[in-house]
Amino acid sequence: MKNAREYNFDGLVGPSHNYAGLSFGNVASFSNVKSASNPKQAALQGLAKMRSLAARGFAQALLPPQMRPSFRLLRGIGFTGSDADVITKAYREAPVILASAYSASPMWTANAATVSPSADTADARVHFTVANLNNKLHRSYEHVQTERTLRALFGDERHFAVHEALPSTPAFGDEGAANHTRLCAGHGSPGVELFVYGRVEFDPDAPAPQHYPARQTLEASQAVARLHGLDGTRTVFAQQAPDTVDQGVFHNDVIAVGNDDVLFYHQRAFLDEHGTLHALRRAMANVHAELRAVRVDSSEVSVADAVSSYLFNSQLLSKPDGRMALVVPQECHENPAVSRYLQKLTASGGPIDELISFDLRQSMRNGGGPACLRLRVSLTDEEAGAMHQGVVMTDALHARLVAWVEKHYRDRLSPADLGDPALAIEVQTALDELTGILGLPGLYEF
Repeated sequence: MKNAREYNFDGLVGPSHNYAGLSFGNVASFSNVKSASNPKQAALQGLAKMRSLAARGFAQALLPPQMRPSFRLLRGIGFTGSDADVITKAYREAPVILASAYSASPMWTANAATVSPSADTADARVHFTVANLNNKLHRSYEHVQTERTLRALFGDERHFAVHEALPSTPAFGDEGAANHTRLCAGHGSPGVELFVYGRVEFDPDAPAPQHYPARQTLEASQAVARLHGLDGTRTVFAQQAPDTVDQGVFHNDVIAVGNDDVLFYHQRAFLDEHGTLHALRRAMANVHAELRAVRVDSSEVSVADAVSSYLFNSQLLSKPDGRMALVVPQECHENPAVSRYLQKLTASGGPIDELISFDLRQSMRNGGGPACLRLRVSLTDEEAGAMHQGVVMTDALHARLVAWVEKHYRDRLSPADLGDPALAIEVQTALDELTGILGLPGLYEF
């Protein structure tokens, strides 16, 4: 077993953070549609979380924001003229599409890609497959910049393989790491990769949600596993419970989270709970590990409470003493049922003995909690040294980024502000400066 650590790459919130309510199926996002947002507060909340976890000794890095608005999208559907002309015309003729071009969703880097560490892959490299996110217009164009960013950070092909997004068709709907969990005895040892999907494209008789869309297909998950060269005896595919998707569980990371040999999940997470656990235990025997399943019964926490509090959209982090900390949003303490459960959980003597909570209300109101904000990448010491170092969180980087946010970000952004061409100039100016701070010249297509 090689020495390896899990790095969490959190999304740095962009200067145009806004609540457009574009994500049907995401209850929090939809319920805050057209509210005024606070981009400065959102970015500072995210940076405070990154700094705090880095100070605790957890490996922490960031992924930079994407350029907004997407002029590639707007010009591609017929808006012409100068950048200001394009924004003015789009705001007048198609404000929902302009909002889509201004989407804040890249901050949730759990959807950026699916990642397999070198201990699991056939060629012993870390593999990334960029998510196509083709279920929603406002996310469907993210993959272009995501691939560009990942290649800038993980460009050493001796250690890393970055795959482009799967074909952008419903059959290969792929939402990235939000529907993927790795279970193992240690980050440097071979593990079991669990892919969770919502529907099967080529089996019309397979169960599927009836109200909200199932964003991940079995076919997409299988394609990623092939691209990464995963061992079939250590790969498990499981379906989400369709009725749970219809209650707002749009990704598996809203109802389950895993780390090392622990799977923390809700009773209603999977269509076949018994079969999923059996398959995981059988696969984990192949890596000489034993699954520790922490099940939350519906009688203790309902699906509705899990969704509203984002209990499972949490980070499960390994501590030096072998126990685990659960990073939860502040909303978990404000929900009576969830708060009671968490007190019981940490006192139970099980693997999770500590809670770390953060105020992430700006992200939560837009539909994403702590787990949405991070992309997990397990790296050996050599691999960590080969990636771009400018995005690794330190006190010095934190201070520079806070000053940058204070300089460039508005503290209030209303839906009408998206129609102001000045906002686009502000965003471009801020991101141009950011490339210097992070040491990533040429990151954006300005």
